[in-house]
Amino acid sequence: MAADSPAPADSPAPADSPAPADSPALADSPAPAGSFALADSSAPAVRQLRLVVEATDHEAAVAFFRDALGLPEEAAFSGEGDARVVILDAGRATLEIANPAQKRLIDEVEVGRQVAPRIRVAFEVDDTEATTARLVAAGASEIAPPTRTPWQSLNSRLDAPAGLQITIFQELLRPDEGVGTRDAEPKGDGDS
Repeated sequence: MAADSPAPADSPAPADSPAPADSPALADSPAPAGSFALADSSAPAVRQLRLVVEATDHEAAVAFFRDALGLPEEAAFSGEGDARVVILDAGRATLEIANPAQKRLIDEVEVGRQVAPRIRVAFEVDDTEATTARLVAAGASEIAPPTRTPWQSLNSRLDAPAGLQITIFQELLRPDEGVGTRDAEPKGDGDS
């Protein structure tokens, strides 16, 4: 069920709902300034990342991400007033937090100039060149063609439906092959 969709009365609150005031979600133990300690460090605090995107042309956005990019449909819901949501499975999710200097570095490497909005979505694929060509044929605008990065990925940048700027990236080396000292290189989803 979509995080923004109402839950049936007998269902738990959506994953993005705040914990009740009496919930043991955060430990009472002191933590460094600006950080939080988990009540039970053996259990993950988050089970899923769900990115919710408003798309004025809902059908076109679903067709692009589901049919052209290949994200399998997990569920679909509709409600009053033509409310619709389709939940697509995007595989493993990460949240990459970059400072402004890192964001500029990624833009410079992938595109050669500053173009990224505050939020950009990156998808790892098996073949960046074929996926980029397929997505451009499906209506995306190419910002930058597939480009080999210093951190050994092949990345392209596209303007996609629903107002999203996306990176398509392919890891050129598998983790067991290594690329030297990773600390000296930018880290992240292959595009940073």
